[in-house]
Amino acid sequence: MNAKTVINEPDSRFVSRLTRETLALVMAGGRGSRLKQLTLPRAKPAVPFGGKFRIIDFTLSNCINSGIRRVGVLTQYKSHSLIRHLQQGWGFLRGQFGEFVELLPAEQRGDIYGWYAGTADAVFQNLDFIRRCEPLYVLVLAGDHIYKMDYGPMLAQHARTGAQVTVGCIEVPLDEARGFGVMQVDASNRVTEFQEKPDSPNGLPDKPDLALASMGIYVFDARFLLEQLSRDAGISESSHDFGKDIIPSMISNGGAYAYRFSDLYEPTRQGYWRDVGTIDAYWQANIELTYLVPDLNLYDAQWPIWTLQEQVPPAKFVFDEREMAGMAIESLVAGGCIVSGAEVRRSVLFVNARVERGSKVEDSLLLPGARVGSNCQIRRAIIDEGCVIPDGTRIGFNSVKDKKNYHVSSGGVTLVTREMLDS
Repeated sequence: MNAKTVINEPDSRFVSRLTRETLALVMAGGRGSRLKQLTLPRAKPAVPFGGKFRIIDFTLSNCINSGIRRVGVLTQYKSHSLIRHLQQGWGFLRGQFGEFVELLPAEQRGDIYGWYAGTADAVFQNLDFIRRCEPLYVLVLAGDHIYKMDYGPMLAQHARTGAQVTVGCIEVPLDEARGFGVMQVDASNRVTEFQEKPDSPNGLPDKPDLALASMGIYVFDARFLLEQLSRDAGISESSHDFGKDIIPSMISNGGAYAYRFSDLYEPTRQGYWRDVGTIDAYWQANIELTYLVPDLNLYDAQWPIWTLQEQVPPAKFVFDEREMAGMAIESLVAGGCIVSGAEVRRSVLFVNARVERGSKVEDSLLLPGARVGSNCQIRRAIIDEGCVIPDGTRIGFNSVKDKKNYHVSSGGVTLVTREMLDS
């Protein structure tokens, strides 16, 4: 490992040197059980989002756009569709320049190793990979959140403060903080207290109705991380998790700092970040993209979201008849879609979705390859990948009836999968 140095150089060059010396590890093995049947065939990071992307594309794009070109993706739960997406859509990095997105599945490595037991254990099981890369810093990321973030300033703060670990954080309402790791910090953003998913989270001193919550993003000095993971692996009562075990152990020696997440273009404002881990949150984050000025700008040429570019024809709208015109209003319609004599409003149609004659789709998501038959009415629904909705079907108008055939969320969003249609 190289010795850690802090260089007094112009910020852009200083940050670029830090990013080149950083290895990113993306935790992408989560089951995502709160997404119900949507994650039965796939891991949460592989769930489609925004018409043409997968959830993991946002974290990987942040790495590429930040200048971090060495990325390991740790997979575990039902990883086939995720692996296929990464192989097909993220093979553009140049290995001869030391750039890669490498898959790191859980595998049998010896008598004591098996499935990843926790986030820290997942990284521990890949120590050989980290050592081969010889990074100065290791950036640990979650692969199941939607956000745009430049990791360069976070790395720069980490280097300048001399921190052992820097934790990315956001302010969240106190009643939502129970699902996060919650921090208290001093005036220099040194972490003085850390609570993992507390029942009674503490608010900020100056904003008692808000809590400072961990985003699950960590920057470590590589050498220090390896030492801590080896130490934790030898503790039988540890759950081998960053939030529960590794981070709290660093608080007492004063080596942990918080980095406050901010907007790419307005540093004084908190940036867009969504945990789309429930059906309602997932539906809402997608529907928000149809707003006139959405909080998440997918049309930002300075910060593109990279993904698999499928070879599909342009979207098509057919029939120009007064009572049966093909139209989509306040909607996102991806390539390969056909709206044939149907009406689509405030919805997101993913790649190769189709809506047939006489149907009306409102406030809904049609995932890749979904097809809505003729004379259907679909409202506040998520139609999963490859579903074929029979002619004349009504979904989203009678929750009692819908619950017999589909999954209806607490917020009234109806999820339809192929298995539900076949039963």
